[in-house]
Amino acid sequence: MFRKFERETVDAAGVEINLVRGGSGPPVLLLHGYPQSHVMWHQIAPILAQHFTVVAPDLRGYGDSAKPEAGADHGGYALKEALRAWLEKAGHPVDDCGTHDGARCDYPDVAARVAQKVSTGSCVRGVIIDGAGIGSAMVANKLPGVRAALCYDVSSARNSREHNDANVLTLGAGLIGAALAQQILELWLSLECREERHLRRVA
Repeated sequence: MFRKFERETVDAAGVEINLVRGGSGPPVLLLHGYPQSHVMWHQIAPILAQHFTVVAPDLRGYGDSAKPEAGADHGGYALKEALRAWLEKAGHPVDDCGTHDGARCDYPDVAARVAQKVSTGSCVRGVIIDGAGIGSAMVANKLPGVRAALCYDVSSARNSREHNDANVLTLGAGLIGAALAQQILELWLSLECREERHLRRVA
């Protein structure tokens, strides 16, 4: 399928990544989206290889590349575990709605479980983590009384609480690192929506 391309396996921090490489010239990296693999580039890669060194890998967990250890449907599990440990150390009770192992799962199922707890009042606030955070927010906002907000920095976290009274925080593990995620979560948990004009708008 990739004529004149070489197939390689490289070690990336202990994870085997499968890729194909071909052509010569300045490097071009072709990345795919969920749920594709590097094969999606089979028509364009040979054309680019006439002028560039083309590298088309299978992202971790896709195609022939190694699956993530101990978790993450598309990257959310590892961040969830890190934030859960921080929450527990800080004295916050945690009701973990999954995922609980390395198997792939559907983010809407996890998002719905968290949102249901907030919607019914069994939890005051919820946190949902997936690859981008967008889909989980969309699912959570379908439930009555849930105001889910995707936050990607401390400013969006502050706004979501002080202006929108968000009661569910969604994070994209593929977009932010653990240190920033912790900063966002810590600030988000510390803030309240107090201004009457904002409370009236979200009532």
